[in-house]
Amino acid sequence: MTTPVIIVDYGLGNLHSVRKAVAAAGGEPVVTADAAVVAAADKVLLPGVGAFGDCMRNLRQSGLIPVLRKHIRRDKPFLGICLGMQVLFEESEESPGVPGLGIFPGKVIRIPTALKIPHMGWNSLALRTPCPLLADAGGQYVYFVHSYCCEPADRSLVTAVAEYGYPIVASVARGNVMGFQFHPEKSSAVGLAMLRRLVEL
Repeated sequence: MTTPVIIVDYGLGNLHSVRKAVAAAGGEPVVTADAAVVAAADKVLLPGVGAFGDCMRNLRQSGLIPVLRKHIRRDKPFLGICLGMQVLFEESEESPGVPGLGIFPGKVIRIPTALKIPHMGWNSLALRTPCPLLADAGGQYVYFVHSYCCEPADRSLVTAVAEYGYPIVASVARGNVMGFQFHPEKSSAVGLAMLRRLVEL
């Protein structure tokens, strides 16, 4: 029997598509902004659409920052998607002076490429270090929409990269804390397989 996947509602996320995808992957999605519900969760998913500074402000106003940090310290499954991955780091060029969650060392930078920004479309994954959600994902195409990318200070965090005139860090992980720069909920069967593994953790 699987436990619910708590999807954090901080007022900016692409909640409808994420909720539908988790359900299609066999999970029980629960969308909430209630810090008490998140605090009691076994699995947390932080979706991401919007600006880094707006996300952190809304999380702070909702009282969710200490709750998320505590969940992560307990090494329970956590997945951040797109902006939800970026806020795991310390800071972002998108919102100077706004601290992130600081779970991982490093920063978020504007993609240094001559190609069109935002990076929008399908790119293949090149796996680096093992991640429980990415089994058999090497060479598979997933969907990206972003203008900024993560630059981890600890490169052992990088589980996959994607090429876009620059080696984009496509995913990171340490223990049960994982982040995807791409959108699994928009990545067809490949993304659903990743979410299914999250449901089954």
